[in-house]
Amino acid sequence: MLTAYTADQIRTAEQALMARLPEGTLMQRAAAGLAARCAGLLGRVYGSRVVLLAGSGDNGGDALYAGVRLARRGARVEAVLAGSRVHEAGLAALKLAGGRIAGPEAVDRADLVVDGLVGIGASGALREPYATLAGRVNRGPGLVVAVDVPSGVDASTGRVAGAAVRAHLTVTMGACKTGLLVDPGAGHTGRLELVDIGLGAFLPDPDVAALTGGDVTDLLPMPDAESDKYRRGVVGIAAGSQEYTGAAVLAVGGALRAGAGMVRYVGTAEPVAQVRAHWPEAVITQLDRPSLDGVGRVQAWVLGPGLGTGDFAHELAGKVLASDVPVLVDADALTLVSRDAALLRRSAPVLITPHAGELARLTRVPRERVEAGRLEHARRAAAELGVTVLLKGATTLVAEEERPVRVNRTGSSWLATAGTGDVLAGVAGVLLAQGLSCYDAGSCAAYLHGLAGGLAADGAPLVTADVAAAIPAAIRSLS
Repeated sequence: MLTAYTADQIRTAEQALMARLPEGTLMQRAAAGLAARCAGLLGRVYGSRVVLLAGSGDNGGDALYAGVRLARRGARVEAVLAGSRVHEAGLAALKLAGGRIAGPEAVDRADLVVDGLVGIGASGALREPYATLAGRVNRGPGLVVAVDVPSGVDASTGRVAGAAVRAHLTVTMGACKTGLLVDPGAGHTGRLELVDIGLGAFLPDPDVAALTGGDVTDLLPMPDAESDKYRRGVVGIAAGSQEYTGAAVLAVGGALRAGAGMVRYVGTAEPVAQVRAHWPEAVITQLDRPSLDGVGRVQAWVLGPGLGTGDFAHELAGKVLASDVPVLVDADALTLVSRDAALLRRSAPVLITPHAGELARLTRVPRERVEAGRLEHARRAAAELGVTVLLKGATTLVAEEERPVRVNRTGSSWLATAGTGDVLAGVAGVLLAQGLSCYDAGSCAAYLHGLAGGLAADGAPLVTADVAAAIPAAIRSLS
């Protein structure tokens, strides 16, 4: 599992470690790791043009000392001294190794730019001249390596308040920072690599975590010789309407492809006909009125994809949420609960799966604030609503009160197409029915859904049915 920490947590750990080491040891460890990653990105160091953006803090010192190592390997290294002060020992060592001081225009001819403008303690918008330099770096021709965190990204939250460096590679020291995994900061990070400087024993419980394939393998319920359809999880799906028949088809498909022992689908005539045609495996109850009579026992419900928001949908949602099993609340059902908060007052577990706009409606917060502070608002919603929140986006977050927020790192930008959330709801619903907690079911479903999206797209456009079809391959790839 990849764990991440706030700036305060990192600084406290660094201080504890530095108290046991000779002065400058941590900076030299960081610089060595940074230089090695820069060399790996360049491929050929000798003769390459490297520009160091050195701010006033320790990140500037890391960049200067990394530049010393690159200069010794034959790189033409120039330092742009952007801060009000500079790490004097680092600058002296760079000059001794053949490095030079240059103006901002050096960025325009660089093969590689090392961003050491600000460190993990910075917050808010970049001040000048840093903001202008960040823009110049982003327009320049060179590869960009950020030291610890791209300048302009809040290391603790991922917020980006103005101009910010967009890195091809971020080399982070000691431990991953929360803001590198959470949008919008994650979108500036590029590839992420960690340099071990010895912090491990001094780190507290993580602020954020990201599952790996091995973690998901350990959590997924797998069938054995004694498994039958009931032990494999019976999931109920209340979805679809005359206007949105496809949502029901996709949610049921996601559930079946994810290994449900049985899917009990309930809906009105139009989506029932489509589900029956696409998925003869589903056990179907056609509803003429909003009732669950005769549906049979389920171990979890998926509620909402394409359901509509009228009186029929509201009454059906009330009956599903009055059950004593876990319920995943998605799409139109989120609109219903945003209008009628009493629907969520239940003792059984609830997993909600909103995008930023839906979470904004639920929490009465402007959408732009949710998008700017996704971590904060996912946590707040989990605490205030008493539910587990799966906040969909380029990096999906799973938040539950008093647990580290889980960040999903699988996926493809091609997943940004209508209906993929319906498939995700079906996958997560099966995992709930198989006995996973909302926290684990949401985390594993997001991982598998993202993995399936990458497999289905393979660098090209996809349709949502492709994602459902790729779920078994995603599961198979974990073994």
